[in-house]
Amino acid sequence: MVSKDQVIGALIFIVCLAVAVGYFVIVVFPHPIAGLLNWNADEVRFWAIAIVVLIAFLAVMLIGAWIGWTMATTPPPKPIEEIEKTLEETGETKEGEQH
Repeated sequence: MVSKDQVIGALIFIVCLAVAVGYFVIVVFPHPIAGLLNWNADEVRFWAIAIVVLIAFLAVMLIGAWIGWTMATTPPPKPIEEIEKTLEETGETKEGEQH
């Protein structure tokens, strides 16, 4: 029996493979696309690479912003001394045993 996750995984694989092949064809053989857009082949090749670089750059910047936001909005952990004091007050040892 095929699960829903396997179907989604297969679709992601097929889409990624098709995009990769399409990108390769555009970068290596830009002439058919250039004819459709009325551009020269170098312009097609430049924009194909520039768009991918822009997307990758923005993805890295967004991940960095997300990490920074998470670090800025997450409260700092309690100091170890405070945790040990709380454990001593409740009668627990470091191993979780009670006196």
